[in-house]
Amino acid sequence: MSRRYLIVLLLVLLFVFSGKRADAQILNIERLRMEKDTAKYFQFKTTFGLNHYNRSAGVDDPVSLFGYNLDVNAIYYPAKHAFVFVSNFDYLKINDADFLNFGFVHGRVNFLREEKVNYEVYGQYSFDNFRGLDPRLLIGGSVRLSTIKTDRLTLLVGIGGLKEWETWQHPYLEEIRQISLFKSSNYFSLRATLNDFVDVNLVNYYQVGFDRSISDFRQRFNSSTIINTKISDRFSLTNTFDLSYENRPIVPITNLIFSFRTGLSLDF
Repeated sequence: MSRRYLIVLLLVLLFVFSGKRADAQILNIERLRMEKDTAKYFQFKTTFGLNHYNRSAGVDDPVSLFGYNLDVNAIYYPAKHAFVFVSNFDYLKINDADFLNFGFVHGRVNFLREEKVNYEVYGQYSFDNFRGLDPRLLIGGSVRLSTIKTDRLTLLVGIGGLKEWETWQHPYLEEIRQISLFKSSNYFSLRATLNDFVDVNLVNYYQVGFDRSISDFRQRFNSSTIINTKISDRFSLTNTFDLSYENRPIVPITNLIFSFRTGLSLDF
């Protein structure tokens, strides 16, 4: 591997691992809820990161990297309901080529959130130029059922539907493909405290809709597993595994996407 490609690889890895990235078309909003402290009535957090590097191997072999990351998240819990706003934008440019351009804006309202049976409506705008998606629009709603809720175990099931509009750029042809589908959108969320040291969070999403243009069903599946392990009063270990699968992509892209992250936390 040449020095130039090694430098580019190291810079790309630095940028990717320093920010947040959502590769799946299904936004895992339940995972966000698990990461928030619902005892607080209002939470707002915004993060902005900027990266600009020029570490060329030689005058005739320049390497320039520019990128930014922006997150704006807010959760508001009045007496009976919940309002959620989530957004993320990632951009990365290497020399004169756009390498990564991804983002989404998502809003959601959860009615009667503390009831065993509650309801939600949502809307979303997203794009992923690296995979050829720009834009994706959707509106939907669901019924949420709190089937189990104890101090050590929580199981929640969501049953609903959505309407989505997508525009895709074919990766090999100068061709734009557009699609509009009604889909069934369902999920379940499991939180389990196994003992005083280990707890597990699992969220699975499943979306399916019938596409008349191919006379078949298009299906999407997303799974997120988080295992938190307390090593001591000061140290804890978090392992996260995300997986996304699409059986019939609109254009020929990778069906299966996965990522694994592990991290060690030090608390004072």
